[in-house]
Amino acid sequence: MSDTRPIKSNALIIDDEQQIRRLLHACLEANDYRVVEAATGAEGIAEAAQRPPDVVILDLGLPDMDGVTVLQRLRQWSQVPVVVLSVRDAAEAMIAALDNGADDYITKPFRTGELLARLRVAQRRVQLSAGSPVFRSGDLEVDLTSRVVSVKGAEVKLTPIEYSLLRLFVQHAGRVLTHQYILREVWGPNQAEHTDYLRVHIAHLREKLEPKSARSSFLKTESGIGYRFIDKE
Repeated sequence: MSDTRPIKSNALIIDDEQQIRRLLHACLEANDYRVVEAATGAEGIAEAAQRPPDVVILDLGLPDMDGVTVLQRLRQWSQVPVVVLSVRDAAEAMIAALDNGADDYITKPFRTGELLARLRVAQRRVQLSAGSPVFRSGDLEVDLTSRVVSVKGAEVKLTPIEYSLLRLFVQHAGRVLTHQYILREVWGPNQAEHTDYLRVHIAHLREKLEPKSARSSFLKTESGIGYRFIDKE
């Protein structure tokens, strides 16, 4: 008889608070994760190198180095999904973490259900990027090879800028992309402050992807930070 138990993902917790690590450990183990803990940034980087995890939960206030530094070092050689879990709730802290490679950002105190959902989305992004050149989400289909976009089977005509935006979003589905990151990737490094460009094109893209009667958009605004593409499985 075959084993039908789910394949466990490996999670690495980097947090100096023992109580938080215990809570996360118990929560993750109960949801089919294998868990490794680290109390410092150096320990976390070493663990990630020795036993590559499937997802990392990272605190920013570590005793030996800032969590953003940990992110920068991880991103030199790994694209593992990283979800930041921090007491820092200022937009500047969130933007710094996201611009340096975090997939998502959750503030403490947190709901375990929300954390688990964000972890699943972050891991799904990696699966999507390594999979088919055709991206599907709800009624939306994007053929990244032929550059054809369709909604409910009908082709949608996008401008080059609109298509570049959509491609960037689907390649990072579920991840918060900051205004500055989007502007750099689509318009270039000299346009990183021109958020007015971005708002106009996002509005046009929303109009083309979903009717005005739609209750929710593929593109969610993260106030003061950027946008997130909502993957409608």
